[in-house]
Amino acid sequence: MPVLRGAVTFSRFRTEPAKDAPSDVKRWLTKGLKSHAFEPIDRRSEDERAAGFVELENAEASDFSTSNLFYGEYALFAFRIDTLKVPASMMKAELDKWSSAFAKENSRPPARAEKNKQRAELKQLLRQRAVPRTSVLDVTWNLKTQQVQIWAASRKTVDEISVALEGALAVKVIGITPASMAQRAGIDDKALGPTAELIGMDLPATASVEDSHGEG
Repeated sequence: MPVLRGAVTFSRFRTEPAKDAPSDVKRWLTKGLKSHAFEPIDRRSEDERAAGFVELENAEASDFSTSNLFYGEYALFAFRIDTLKVPASMMKAELDKWSSAFAKENSRPPARAEKNKQRAELKQLLRQRAVPRTSVLDVTWNLKTQQVQIWAASRKTVDEISVALEGALAVKVIGITPASMAQRAGIDDKALGPTAELIGMDLPATASVEDSHGEG
């Protein structure tokens, strides 16, 4: 878990409540995380992916008790993503093996309908045996400043967690970047661009700072 190891790859955000600010922040946060808690993939279904919030130190738990969620002025939790896929090569090998046995026993190759039925049965069997691939990404929430840090390097994953937070807690998650900070302070983006003295040459009048996720 990056938070406890001291890892430094994260994106920073500030949050704004969509409605009135909650009177009991801890209760509100606990309820929201539970409403979007991680649920394992149902192996009997066609689902190949599951995602949701879990406790920081136990990716199998989503009770979010006070002692496991709050640390001083911070709420520490995680976002778990599971994927479960049957490799195409494994499916093909098993289906070919069955087709050969069928042809030997019945003196004919299996019909398309028979093969499709066996493919569906094999998929369910192999899903029961497959081990899900799990990723757990840490999230820290400052209860005083309402700032959030998402400890993930992938932009796609950071965006997914941001959307999940917005859905669970009815907040707006806004990236903290030089451009966004300048906008809040009433500073023109162009004022943040590199100076001619810095790069040793004249700059075009249109030079500006590119907005992106704030990285620590």
